[in-house]
Formats: sequence, structure tokens, C-alpha cells
Amino acid sequence: MNSYGSFPGARPRRLRTTPALRRMVAETRLHPADLILPAFVREGITEPVPIQAMPGVVQHTRDTLRKAAAEALEAGVSGIMLFGVPEDEKKDGAGTAGTDPDGILQVAIRDVKAEVGDELVIMSDLCLDEYTDHGHCGVLDADGRVDNDATLERYAEMAQVQADAGVHVVGPSGMMDGQVGVVRDALDTIGKEDVSILAYTAKYSSAFYGPFREAVGSSLRGDRKTYQQDPANLRESMRELALDLEEGADMVMVKPAGPYLDVLAKVAESVDVPVAAYQISGEYAMVEAAAEKGWIDRDKAIFETLTGIRRAGAQMILTYWATEVAQKLSASRG
Repeated sequence: MNSYGSFPGARPRRLRTTPALRRMVAETRLHPADLILPAFVREGITEPVPIQAMPGVVQHTRDTLRKAAAEALEAGVSGIMLFGVPEDEKKDGAGTAGTDPDGILQVAIRDVKAEVGDELVIMSDLCLDEYTDHGHCGVLDADGRVDNDATLERYAEMAQVQADAGVHVVGPSGMMDGQVGVVRDALDTIGKEDVSILAYTAKYSSAFYGPFREAVGSSLRGDRKTYQQDPANLRESMRELALDLEEGADMVMVKPAGPYLDVLAKVAESVDVPVAAYQISGEYAMVEAAAEKGWIDRDKAIFETLTGIRRAGAQMILTYWATEVAQKLSASRG
């Protein structure tokens, strides 16, 4: 007791005194089912190819992708988001490999579906950037600008071939105006009403995408600032959110996650549909690089970043640590 009698009467520290007590009163909990694993599958390779800027992440072969999907399922991860990496000679201005029924992403969807069936949610990136020789997320007009409406026609085709391959969820990520509505119509037209749409509602033009460009073998020339969102804007995201919901989005996402937790929280407070966030390649790479230098505790940093994303309102988190974290969460629960 101090000279002021019993002051302070309220002592929040009482609830922090032991690990068991802190665990009991925790307001936010991570669960394996919160996690989705992004995975890259590359055409024409016989062994996985390490991604230099993302230690521990690889471009999968078809066989190793199947194994990664099975491992994620066993760990309790809810879903896997697939990205196809075609051979360079198959890239062209229209990204035709992206709508080829036998293109690498469609083949990968069928492979994973054969491996895990409906037990793991199979999701697919619906965008042209991996398949175009210029690296943009859409087709270009005569002046070299991304043509929004012509690109939507390509997205409709992509949605249909991905759905035919057996995907459960498509993720239109190109930030074209009207993309959700066009994709919904395209799916419904071929009787794929049950395929869900995860809208990349707020996808910002970010410096943290760098390692991803290596992961998908990007051919990008220039930047994507004319269609991805300006990092300075929040109200714009809420407008995008309203449009996506009006067009039929089943779920919505904020990308990147860490630098945009305020956007994520605002979106989560405003909707009654599931909300996702994507912890992107640069976020992953920073933690791995700092940990490799011995500057931070790797595991603690991983769990802290994911807890922060979950606390901000994400019900689902796309993270390259998904399987590893799910395994550790399961082990900690006995």
C-alpha cells in the first residue's frame, strides 16, 4: 500500500500476471481455420524452385503442389489460393494462357481438387498479370493503357475456365471497375452459381509487392498506379466496397494487410460478409530477413503480425506462413 491508501483500485496488470491468465482473457485468438495458404505452381519444372526474396517459399511443381495442399489440409488450414506461372513463351498481350482450359492454373486446380476434394477450399487468382508479356493485369489499348472494359471480357472467360476446372472461390484481383459483376454474370451463365467470389476490394499500389513479382515471374513494365488504389486514400476503399457488394461479392479483402490495418478495421465494421486480408510477400520477406539477421524473434514476430491482422477484423488471413502457423497452433492446443 502506498501513501495514497488503496489507490489505484483498478489494476489492469492483475490480468497479465501469468501466461495462463493472459491466455484466458485474450480478446483475439488465432485458429488454423483463419488461415489461407497462397501457393505458386510453375509450368515446365521438375523440381520446386526457391523464391530468393521469400525464404522458405517455392514455385511448386504439380506434384509438390498436391503435397502442399494435403499438408495444409492436415494442419487445419481452411483454403489454398493458387497462382499459375506459365512458361515465358506462352505469354502474350492478351494473356491467353490464363483462359486456356489446359493452362497451368486450370491444370493445378484440377490437381488439387483430385487431391483434397471439397475438404480444403480451393481458391484461384483471377487476373491476367501472370500471363501477359507486358505484365499488366489487363489488356492494353492502342496507347498502351490498360483497357478496363476489354479486360473485363477476359476476366469473364477466366472465371468460366477456372470454375470448369473445379475451383470453389475465384479472386478477381486486377482492380478493374465492374469486375465483380462481370465475373458473377459469367459464372451464373454457365450454371456455376455456387462458385463464390472473393473480391479484392481494396488492393493498394504498394512497394511491398516486390518479392511476389519474382514468385510469378512477372514481366511488368511500368507500374499499376492507374488501377490499383492510392495508399493515401481510405474513403475510396469504402466506395469500392459498396460497389463490390452491389455487384455480388460474397467475401471482401484488403491487400496488403499490415500497412492498411485502419482500412481493414473500417471495412470489417461496415459489412456483414466475411472479410479477408492478404499478408503479402513484402511483409513476409521483411520478417524473414530481419529474423535471419538476428534482429527479431521470428516466431514471435509472425504471431504478432497475424494477431494484429485478426484483431483489426480479418476473419481470414492469406499468409505464406499458413501451414507452419496452423501446425504450431494445433501443437499448442495439445
